[in-house]
Order: sequence, then structure tokens, then C-alpha cells
Amino acid sequence: MTWEPVIGLEIHAQLATDTKIFCGCAVRAGDPPNTLVCPVCLGLPGALPVLNARAVEFAILAALALGCRVQPVSVFARKNYFYPDLPKGYQISQYDRPLALDGALEWTTGETTTRVGIIRVHLEEDAGKSMHDGFADSDRHSYVDFNRSGVPLIEIVTRPDLRSAADAAEFFERLRAILVELGVNGGNLEEGHVRCDANVSLRRAGDGTLGTRVEVKNLNSFRYLERALDYEIVRQEAVLEKGMRVEHETRLWDVATGRTVVMRSKEQAHDYRYLPEPDLPPLAIAADRIEAARARMPELPDARRQRLMVEFGLSDYDAALLAGSAAVSRFFESVAKSSGRPKAAANWMTGEVPRKLKESGAGIEEAGVTPEALAGLIAVVEAGTISGSMAKEVFEKMWGSGRTADDVVRGEGLAQIDDRETLAAIVRDVVAANPKPVAQFKAGKTLVFGFFVGQVMKATRGTANPAVVNALLQRELERQ
Repeated sequence: MTWEPVIGLEIHAQLATDTKIFCGCAVRAGDPPNTLVCPVCLGLPGALPVLNARAVEFAILAALALGCRVQPVSVFARKNYFYPDLPKGYQISQYDRPLALDGALEWTTGETTTRVGIIRVHLEEDAGKSMHDGFADSDRHSYVDFNRSGVPLIEIVTRPDLRSAADAAEFFERLRAILVELGVNGGNLEEGHVRCDANVSLRRAGDGTLGTRVEVKNLNSFRYLERALDYEIVRQEAVLEKGMRVEHETRLWDVATGRTVVMRSKEQAHDYRYLPEPDLPPLAIAADRIEAARARMPELPDARRQRLMVEFGLSDYDAALLAGSAAVSRFFESVAKSSGRPKAAANWMTGEVPRKLKESGAGIEEAGVTPEALAGLIAVVEAGTISGSMAKEVFEKMWGSGRTADDVVRGEGLAQIDDRETLAAIVRDVVAANPKPVAQFKAGKTLVFGFFVGQVMKATRGTANPAVVNALLQRELERQ
């Protein structure tokens, strides 16, 4: 590559507290606009903030999970800027003394290890939400909903360690999984629980000097992040190849056109004029409070992936799919232990089970089969009672019915037919009924063999033993 991309991310994650960071208003999605508000989150004169202890606990937990050093004392500041959804005219955030510093998120895919440094994790409040409708100037209206104003956030700022759009999306996805695993974030991207700003610049490959940075704001999708960065890398490369200068600006991702568009230039960028927040004392965090949070740390996705590989002999690919959710992993482990067939359990848990969950819009907690029932289905297949293809039909009948695999197989006569005499008679009938395909097979068109297998399976409702059918068909066709 002539040009090398340099990417850093700033991720805003809402903390899953019941109330806002500086007042007692509820944090809840879907309520009518401007109903979850009070003088504090509306920025009315005389209203004073009181820090939410639960938000601090969640922020500490997230910082520790990212390997950060939690500061014994951090300080809140006023980040001053004007925007209609910022009622006070400033945002309470942290600046030169943030909650936590110097962490990293690391993962291994195959033989490649990627490590992304974390500069800081700090606490702040969210702004309200602006909404716009109408297209013509005479019919254009803007509205502000302050329900989100004051919702607690952590901002996670990475070092510029990423070198591809795909790695940036991978980091964002893995970070979200960690926050959800910790229980500090709801993980709903569409509702803005996690949002990402991406900084990207290009430099000559091998050059240690950074290029001019462009920020792409408000990305709430892994796919949009990757697409926006891919587009921006190509755009900046075209500018540089023409000998022109990349402008230092903030851009937005336009989903409809698949392009980034200018939001504001460097000259229009905000000077935030950070000032110490006089209404909040410094946040002092005792060492025992940090250690108590560390003791509550659950098993994180990457550690769980490694354990599943070692304990159950799974491939890196299967383990990564199963390790993303603690609930999914627990379900898999129960199936694997009950059946004694971890690979078969992994196949079901990465194939048919998520397909049915997606179809019904349910989570693994609402799965239409229990781990014990799925283990029973695997046992029936392993015993040769039904074929692998028939197992999918049995699974469909089990889902949501409470029936076991044995119940379905016995009740609907789906047991696999292994008897060679019974199958030989069916094979002879199928061959006799299809003289034209027989002639094609004898003429060397061996692909027609699959047609005969299909006919036998149709005649037996899919219950014939495929291996026996293949052997009998081969012998019968050679005799013709």
C-alpha cells in the first residue's frame, strides 16, 4: 500500500442505571418526549447536580475490564458549547483528570493478535435529542426531547492503533460485547446505547508522521463504521494522490448515499473552554472500592473463548461465535456436557438454534428447546435412529412444543430405516419406475445418481439410512 490509514475511536456508552447521572429522573426509552425531566436535567437556574453512585460503580467496572488504571481522584469539568439540545449551554464531563487511564483491548484471530490502546475512560452526561421533519423551508420544523439529557455516559478514547476499517468495526463490536457482559450497558445500537466517533488520517506507508485527521461522527452500527471508514480512506487517498491537502474537518456518514459529508470545518470547530465544575467536588475513589469492583468482574468474552477452546476442543471460529454471550455459552455448555458431543452441540448452537431465535425475535433465554432436549436430539442422531437431515425436521417439531426427540420420532414414525431388505425393495421399485434416468446413468451421466437418492428418500419420508441407500442404489444401477 502507498498509503496507510491511522484510525482512533471515541466511543460513548450509556450506563444502564435506573436514574440519570446528576438527578433522580428515570432512564427509560419510549416515554413521551420531555416527560422524564426535572430542573437539574433541564438546566434551570438554581438547580444543583448530585452524582449517581451507581454510575460511578459501572464506570469503574468498565475501566477495569479494559485494563485501565482507575485514578484515586478525578475531577468534573464544564465543556462549554451551544446546541439546542444542551439546555445549560455546557456539558458536565471530565477533562484533564479523567476517571481512568492507560488500558488496552487485545484479541487474537488465527495467528494475528491485535492490540488497541485505551487512552482514557471518563464520565459525562448525555445531551438531549434533536429531531427534524419537513423538507421545504416553509414546512421545516425542529423539536428537542430532553428525556435523554443527563443520562450517564462513559467516553472511551482509543490510541490511533487501528489500521483498517475492518479492525475498527471488530474493536467496536468486541467493546460492546464487554460492556453488555458487565451489565453496565444495554447494547442496543439503534437506541443509541453505544455510539462511535471515528478519527482517520492517511500517511505514507512506513512514515511515522501522522496525516491530517478527519472525524466521522455519530456512528451507531458496526457495519456503518466500517463502510464510513472504507469510504473515507478512499476519499482521502484520492485527494492526496492529486497532490492536494486533506481538510481538517468533521464529517457525517450519509446512509442513503453511502458517502461522508461535511458537518463543519476546522475553522468552525468548537473551542470548548473547559472549566472546573464548581458544583461537584473531586471524585475520590478508595482502593478498596476498586478492588471490590475487580472481585465482581465476570468472565469476559475473550477469556471465555479461550476456555471453550481448551475445555471443549472447539475451533477458534466456533468458540468466538459462542463466547460473545454468557447466556449462549451457558446453554452450549449444558448441551455439550449432557450429550458428550461438544462439536455437535456447537453446530446446533451456531446453526439451527440462532436461526430459530432470529425467526421468532427471541433471546436464548426464550429458546423453544431446553439444553436437555437438544442434547437428547444429538443422542438420537448419534445412535443412528435418525439421519442428520431428518434431525432438522425433528428439531422443528420440538421447538416450542415441549416434546423430546424420542417423542417426535416415535409419534411420527421418523426412525431411520436401516433394514437392507426393506430398502432394497424400495430401491428396485425406484429404479424400475425411472428407465430414462437409468439410461442416462449407464451412458456415463453419473450426476443423475442424486436423483435416485432423492426418490428413495421421498419414498421413505427421509427416514432411509443414506449410506445403505447409496450402496444399494450403486449395486442396482450397475446390474441394469
